[in-house]
Amino acid sequence: MKKLKLFALTAVALLGVTGVANAEVMLAQDDFVGISFWIISMGMLAATAFFFMETGNVAAGWRTSVIVAGLVTGIAFIHYMYMREVWVTTGDSPTVYRYIDWLITVPLQMVEFYLILSAVGKANSGMFWRLLLGSVVMLVGGYLGEAGYINATLGFIIGMAGWVYILYEIFSGEAGKAAAKSGNKALVTAFGAMRMIVTVGWAIYPLGYVFGYLTGGVDAESLNVVYNLADFVNKIAFGLVIWAAATSSSGKRAK
Repeated sequence: MKKLKLFALTAVALLGVTGVANAEVMLAQDDFVGISFWIISMGMLAATAFFFMETGNVAAGWRTSVIVAGLVTGIAFIHYMYMREVWVTTGDSPTVYRYIDWLITVPLQMVEFYLILSAVGKANSGMFWRLLLGSVVMLVGGYLGEAGYINATLGFIIGMAGWVYILYEIFSGEAGKAAAKSGNKALVTAFGAMRMIVTVGWAIYPLGYVFGYLTGGVDAESLNVVYNLADFVNKIAFGLVIWAAATSSSGKRAK
């Protein structure tokens, strides 16, 4: 475990140093969108280091959940560094780059519901596959609509169907019922907070889709800033909720 943390921290540190060098050359002081990419990148880097360092402070059953939280922010950090460079170089942020990030990190976040239930012995494989399927449908539908491969309205409907399916599973479905009956106060609190992030925090994305691609009214620069801030809150807060539940259930105080 110590070797894993050392490797992860070394990797993100090297990527961070490289990013700083590039930023000094490429990032203009008046490029608000580029600066937002940069701030989110550093936030993701800090969160990744924190989560990996904290894996030794939680019980073995929770360790995978905290590691996955670090993977989510670590993957987002790498993607944000790349998207920032593309933005400041070309003035564009291709849809495919953002969806590459989401297609990896969002399913991992959905799997977290299964993992924290597994930590207290209340999960089964059905929950895992339903949450994974819902996230894939949501993202594939959204991407096909935003990228113009299918009608934008149809893509929105497919994406919303996947999101609603996820909400059903974590509120009224088997996963939600298992959390309520778990008898673990830390898990119930974390599960509830994670549900709120998926409900309220994630609502920003379909709203961005509507105003950016269906009705208009939001320009590309504003949409990028909104998506960046949403990712910053939703990914880092999601991981912190899991970490808090893990440390509480482990009977340890964060160091």
